[in-house]
Amino acid sequence: MSVRHLLTAVLPAEIGLAAHISAQPAAAGVFTMSAGRLGASVAAVLGLTGAIVGGLALARPAGRVGAAGGRLRATVALVVGLVGVVLGALVVATSDSGIGTGNGRGGAYVALVVGVISIVLGGLALVRSRRAG
Repeated sequence: MSVRHLLTAVLPAEIGLAAHISAQPAAAGVFTMSAGRLGASVAAVLGLTGAIVGGLALARPAGRVGAAGGRLRATVALVVGLVGVVLGALVVATSDSGIGTGNGRGGAYVALVVGVISIVLGGLALVRSRRAG
């Protein structure tokens, strides 16, 4: 059997199979950490951290550092929440499938919500610390 005959017999079948496989998005496994899941997890942790820091800034606006500590916590909550929202929005924009496929879209929605809560808490604490100072 010649190489030309072998290539014409095998290659079109492989190309057709590869096109069929690549057209269908595959769901990631349960324990697989895809890039979308990792990005959504980081965004959610950032948003949650910002929400905790913003809550602490609202509860105790003046710490050991004085009024500057309350402003610092509020600013940290704002910045970390904003980074979480941007990263969550990036994951939502780049995921090609719905929730439950392993692309991180569900976690990104959670990160968006928690990030917005962090921004709101940080903003309230910043306004409160400026009024007190």
